[in-house]
Amino acid sequence: MKPKQVKVTQGGSALELEFPGLPPQKISAEFLRVHSPSAEVKGHGPGQEVLQWGKLHVAINKVERAGNYALRLGFDDGHDTGIYSWDYLFELCRDRDALWATYLDKLEAAGRTRDPDTQVVRFIDP
Repeated sequence: MKPKQVKVTQGGSALELEFPGLPPQKISAEFLRVHSPSAEVKGHGPGQEVLQWGKLHVAINKVERAGNYALRLGFDDGHDTGIYSWDYLFELCRDRDALWATYLDKLEAAGRTRDPDTQVVRFIDP
């Protein structure tokens, strides 16, 4: 499903998408970056995903069409290999809350944080 409109907003910190059947969606650059469909993030098969962390301040600095079916997004942390199909962007919009909650749970389980300048220290009771 192709969006009716796509625009980068807030100095690259979000992508605004308007799909038929959904209210306009504003998806943060951080969310898009940590859910990149690239092999660098998704791996080459199930179980090979690489948890992205420290992306709180990442911004979109490039948007290119990839044929008639997708966008290629570039981020200011140098990542630019994700091809976001219209269907994948629709899924990200539709399932954003559940995907975000799962991502935050994975960060916590890994002892990581969204902020690149914050380190998690865990204390174990004797």
